[in-house]
Amino acid sequence: MDSGQFGNPDPNDRLDASFADYDATTNPDAFFVNDPPPPYCGPDDMHMVDTPTGSLACPSDKNREGCPCPEDGMQAPCWPGKRLNREHGICQDGTALCTDTIEFGLRWGACEGYVLPVEGATSGPEACDCFSSGMWKLSNLSPCIYRGVDTWLYSSKLNEDGTLDCGIASEPPAMPDGIWSTSTLNVDCAGQFTLCFTIKAGDVSNPSPDDCVVMETCHDVFYEEARVEQTLPDLPSWRSLDNDCAADFDMRGGYGEMSVLGESIECDEIDDGTGGRYVFHRTNYCPPSCQMTPTAPGCRECRTGGSGEF
Repeated sequence: MDSGQFGNPDPNDRLDASFADYDATTNPDAFFVNDPPPPYCGPDDMHMVDTPTGSLACPSDKNREGCPCPEDGMQAPCWPGKRLNREHGICQDGTALCTDTIEFGLRWGACEGYVLPVEGATSGPEACDCFSSGMWKLSNLSPCIYRGVDTWLYSSKLNEDGTLDCGIASEPPAMPDGIWSTSTLNVDCAGQFTLCFTIKAGDVSNPSPDDCVVMETCHDVFYEEARVEQTLPDLPSWRSLDNDCAADFDMRGGYGEMSVLGESIECDEIDDGTGGRYVFHRTNYCPPSCQMTPTAPGCRECRTGGSGEF
């Protein structure tokens, strides 16, 4: 049997005694010859990958079908794919059930429910890239509008009962006190990221580089542990500086744009492919006309803001 079968055997193969008895502990790197873990670019005090135990055919981090298991009826995550893709984008573990077989004793059953990368996909969620699935959760994305000699947009406050408070605005509106929104992130890989939220006037279904910017706030964050919700800095209060853009937003609506730029601890550059910010979510804002006629065309789907799931 060649070394490729030891390094990455077919997960559906029934294992014979020679596989089960193979001892890889004398050469731990052998587990990764044909199926390496992601590279590491994180802080020195972090440790991303533990070397598996078991044998090359039955590594402890895969729970492959036919491999020994510890307890009858036990369920555990299983993964028949490459370690590089695991739990990124659409890729997700399956579940294996430990069963007491008559011939081989306790063995993992078939891996059920796993999702592998889409064949031929080269980037994004279907290729199981970093920063391809998750949520940037913001408690409040609703702006306030003041219409006077000039049009102004400014941040609202979210009351404890869930209502929004725009205060009593003057000309020009005073910069609101406090924060605009709380912020948490849950994403498929850890890393150092710059997250930005930008409000623009324009059509969310046809965004243009020429769409004017009402406001923008950015935060540098170190997201420490993949797939764990982490509290980030609050979004600060703001007031628009471009009255023409505020008037444009007031007239035809706009959208909020969530974007990121950074590097994962797995050494992936998180950008748009050209070194610019990667826009991972857009949320639609209703034009003021929808407040008068919420059932009008285009108004049923628009909203005042929300979390950015991607």
